[in-house]
Amino acid sequence: MNMNRSYKQIATAVVCVGLLTSLVQGPAVASSLRVANQLHIATITLSDGSGHTLLIPADLQITLYATGLSNPRFMALGPKNDVFVGSWGAGSVSVLLNRQGAKQETNVVTLLSGLDVPHSVAYRGGYLYVAQEDRLSRWQYNAKSVSLATGHRVISGIPAGGRHVTRTVVFGPDGSIYISVGSSCNECVDVTNRAVIMRYRADGTGGQVYASGLRNAVGMAFQPGTRQLWAVENGQDLLGDDIPPDELDLIKQGANYGWPYCYGNGQRDPSVSAIAGYCAQTTNPVAALQAHSAPLGMAFYTGTNLPARYRGGLFIAYHGSESRSQPTGFKVVFVPVHGTNAGVPQDVISGWLPAGSTSSVAAWGRPVGLLVASDGSLLISDDQAGVIYRLAAAGQ
Repeated sequence: MNMNRSYKQIATAVVCVGLLTSLVQGPAVASSLRVANQLHIATITLSDGSGHTLLIPADLQITLYATGLSNPRFMALGPKNDVFVGSWGAGSVSVLLNRQGAKQETNVVTLLSGLDVPHSVAYRGGYLYVAQEDRLSRWQYNAKSVSLATGHRVISGIPAGGRHVTRTVVFGPDGSIYISVGSSCNECVDVTNRAVIMRYRADGTGGQVYASGLRNAVGMAFQPGTRQLWAVENGQDLLGDDIPPDELDLIKQGANYGWPYCYGNGQRDPSVSAIAGYCAQTTNPVAALQAHSAPLGMAFYTGTNLPARYRGGLFIAYHGSESRSQPTGFKVVFVPVHGTNAGVPQDVISGWLPAGSTSSVAAWGRPVGLLVASDGSLLISDDQAGVIYRLAAAGQ
């Protein structure tokens, strides 16, 4: 295999940093740091025969889990290791069947078609829930026959149209339904039921704004063992290459996260007038993320397949920039989490945008959704390449 020179330089630099850090921290930490910071090239061959490379830690491996999908986005785990995935551009929802283990071929079965932006799915109590642009619907799933019973709407009247049309659904430990509704614009004073996270009872009634000031909180996840809802927010465009930061937020009921008047740690947006003292009353992010990296999917790691350093932390998929002079994102990062505190994002998978690229057009893939599979591996959807990857410990 021919290794790209840029990747060699990146890998060498990371290894050097890791070795220096291990010398400072002592021999007890040195061994694990060396393994974590050593990188290797993984080759991915798509169904069209094109070969590509990804850069990952040496103790991990990445393989193709499913192919032939059209714009796969968010996923949900069902019974018998079945994985549901929404395909927003295709207007369909599929199930990935791999009941004999990860090394067997994954069979893709289309369950629904003709839907309106089915970006996000959830599975609960024998039902498959699908969030479309203006509604949430559910169907009873028969795992034996791999089929759905007649569906019905659970929630209607979600505002549609505008700039952000994806709707993300998650169930909370309280049994409630949480739906993220992005803003209708890049930067404006929007209507009250946009740029929010809504909460509903399990039957779809009692809708109320749970948190506001969230321009487009695409990714949401509850921290295991807690009632803490976390989200990643995509900041507005056209303010500069590094302004505003994208955000990792700890979502609190009734909190206002600032958009469109403020961003980051209460910085005022000079292009939108706000009353005096407004920004000081907004909620700051837990962590600032690289501006315009477009964080989408997120998943707390609860498995045991991957190395212990990932347990309890958060994986985030950076879909990649579209409004930056130098492209950024196009990777999966890991954020250490301790209680309600988050550490610095660490690259885990990169290379969907080849090193040295000066335009996002050069990207051959774009990661979106993340899901911890029943065997503890991490599944990653790619809506550009039309595939699902499986990240696991080397040899697993």
